[in-house]
Amino acid sequence: MGKADIHDVAKAADVSISTVSRAFTRPELVSAKTRRKVLEIADKLDFNISRSATALKSGQTYRVAMLMNEEITSWFNTQVFAGIESLMHPAGYDISLFQHIDTAQNRHEFFSELPIRRNVDAVFVASFAIDPHEVEQLQRLRVPVIGINTPSSDGFDATISIDDEKGMYKATQHLINLGHKHIVYPCSEAAETMDSSIDSRARGFIRACEDAQGKHDINWQVLSVPRGPAFADSALSALLNLDEFPDAICCQMDMMAIPLVLKLERYGHRTPRDYSIIGFDDSPYADTINLTTMRQDPYAMGRIAATKALKLINGEQLITPYEVVEAQLIPRSTDVPYGDVI
Repeated sequence: MGKADIHDVAKAADVSISTVSRAFTRPELVSAKTRRKVLEIADKLDFNISRSATALKSGQTYRVAMLMNEEITSWFNTQVFAGIESLMHPAGYDISLFQHIDTAQNRHEFFSELPIRRNVDAVFVASFAIDPHEVEQLQRLRVPVIGINTPSSDGFDATISIDDEKGMYKATQHLINLGHKHIVYPCSEAAETMDSSIDSRARGFIRACEDAQGKHDINWQVLSVPRGPAFADSALSALLNLDEFPDAICCQMDMMAIPLVLKLERYGHRTPRDYSIIGFDDSPYADTINLTTMRQDPYAMGRIAATKALKLINGEQLITPYEVVEAQLIPRSTDVPYGDVI
């Protein structure tokens, strides 16, 4: 049996074709009871409708969704979006943004309800893992899901990610090789309902310190602070409240490292005179304050993700659906050998 069309849905729901169309495109004109009935039958028959005549003919909506666990204004998400848009827009696609998909309820609402209501041809997920059960319906609708910097490839049709754990391992190893004795890793607490890629950086720090324990005399610790817009200030307070200020700080991201460099100086701690510090991302202003950091390129990752999406939408098979790239150490002037900072 071929894929159901709008006539099949109308017949099964005992409504007119125009009512089926309005249930998808003008829901305010249809009673909640009728609309719910139409959507349930459409889902059972594996049918989705478009808002344009072109889509009715092709079966495509020319709309994709991008899910984020924080605001689009974050450096990473802005760059990823720009990379995706640089290819999807010329191909005729609109991008619907969904921010703060950071709770089980938010994710359930999207994966259970949105694909039927909004009809997307592909879904991009930035920086967090998904439950395979969450995407079961998308898979039935043949909507490809592409992950960008996700902790795992489970549930995704394709992914492009950096190795966050290995990148932070290299950053920590860099500080250890400089001879530092007291290394601290300030980071935001992991979200209980979400496995974010950034949380794996802590694992890289811990593993590097544990691996070096027998060879180097180091004292290390993880400083977890509450998530949210004040996380850098919380990290500052936590550092200043330590019994002994560290001689090296390994930061979860540049957006923590940069404020720390600027604010710690007010309290008499100047880098690299008093301590070394390394960030992660090579985001804007990292080079302005000469921050040593680990570089990733989210714009390029967005373009790679868009390339994968377009091929999957067109029914093409990907040669390398899952790709991992490594973060690159960018040495600047906020780190010096241990003997030079005391």
